[in-house]
Amino acid sequence: MALIYCGIDEAGYGPMLGPLCVGLTTLRVDSWSGEHVPDLWKELSAGVCRSLAEQRADKKSRVVIADSKKLKLSNQLKTKHPLTHLERTGLAILRAAGVTVPDDDHLFAALGAKLPEEAWYRGEPVKLPLAGTEAELAIASNVLLASLTSTHVSVEEAAVGVVCEKRFNEIVRATGTKSEATISVIGDHLRRIASRWKDSGEDVRIVCDRLGARKTYANVIERELAGTKATPLYESPERSIYRLEGWSGDARIMFETESEQAHLPVACASIYAKLTRELAMARFNRYFKERLPELKPTAGYYADARRWLTDAESVVDQQTRRRLVRIG
Repeated sequence: MALIYCGIDEAGYGPMLGPLCVGLTTLRVDSWSGEHVPDLWKELSAGVCRSLAEQRADKKSRVVIADSKKLKLSNQLKTKHPLTHLERTGLAILRAAGVTVPDDDHLFAALGAKLPEEAWYRGEPVKLPLAGTEAELAIASNVLLASLTSTHVSVEEAAVGVVCEKRFNEIVRATGTKSEATISVIGDHLRRIASRWKDSGEDVRIVCDRLGARKTYANVIERELAGTKATPLYESPERSIYRLEGWSGDARIMFETESEQAHLPVACASIYAKLTRELAMARFNRYFKERLPELKPTAGYYADARRWLTDAESVVDQQTRRRLVRIG
């Protein structure tokens, strides 16, 4: 029995500057027992590990799949590029699925990540990988592919939805809550999943990281997936599970706290969302540094964003500032 195992997670929910990115990763598990969702870290252990410490210790060229916050290195680090581990994992997974991306433009296209039309996100494409070598990436990808093949697991899709600053602010003003910006992209991803798998007869499990303190999601699911009834199976502050009625297979969706630590597809989605946002912010910082060479880059989070806006006053007029700054 096969399982379609999907994970959804976001990056950039809290910052004042830069886009909100929501990742989706879908894996097909052909050897599923039909009970609990599989522990893919265990099944893919020949090619995958859960921590940087584990990777350093075993010297097997495995890829680290974990919450993106654990893979992103400090921007202040002098010895390694901060995206070293994020991009190694993200690019290796794509290569194992037959997709090679020579630069950030091709990565955005492969993920369907549509950056805003603002000048600070355009720029020239940047060659990938930023860190490491093509040979190292090829080895990691081959190790991962061998593990996927031997366990009858395949990467079906990796995608990222992007909410630009303008759209983010429009949603917050219309609804009074930031979470609706995330939900808007989750809805896009759910419809994407449904278009391919609703009538396929396959069993489907979709796992999303919990949205703030929200415990009930049936109304959200039914609003975003027209024609699907969400029947609650379990609801708690930690995990809420719903059966998706009207799908030809057994389809369920779970909203779970710290889901990126329990579900490998969610960790993958987290990686793609974070990598997309980081590369978008790199374009942002390059654009403004060209206009003010002494301007230090920003990751966009609140305290540093306020510092950056003060430092950038000479090149950011009020009209531009309104387009840059997210509310809420």
